[in-house]
Amino acid sequence: MIIELNIEDPRWTGLDLEQISNAAFDASLAHLGIDAENTEISVLACSDAKITRLNTDFRAKPSATNILSWPANDLMAQAAGTRPDPPEPDIAGDMPLGDIAIAWETCQREAIQAGIQMTDHVTHLLVHAVLHLLGYDHIRDPDATLMIKNEVEILGKLGISNPY
Repeated sequence: MIIELNIEDPRWTGLDLEQISNAAFDASLAHLGIDAENTEISVLACSDAKITRLNTDFRAKPSATNILSWPANDLMAQAAGTRPDPPEPDIAGDMPLGDIAIAWETCQREAIQAGIQMTDHVTHLLVHAVLHLLGYDHIRDPDATLMIKNEVEILGKLGISNPY
């Protein structure tokens, strides 16, 4: 697995985001039976100001959010509540999954409000984001049920309690 980590906001250097990302992504891919060998994910660790601009530009929502994801391919299942198609390698054998941006202030505030460790919250959000990159979503109720089930199972394997 290749993780391109861009730490734009220096507050992220207090966490071992590379280790957290590796653990979250490896556990997610293993849980779904996806070979991680040639996968690629880009992570931008930024501030609320940056994620507000991204959220405005890409989702027309002019506010901060905790995490955003941009899948490289549309893998979403057509039938609600069914598993998305697995990613396929490109002609070179690479499997780019997409890009993720995560915001420090929102993540920190949410962790404090929930009374949980920042590392556990960030791990949860990264698992959530990689599931989005893999075609999972929570717009339709059956899809949300499937996505949450996978999140909880993956987090459990990482020793993190059900955040729901």
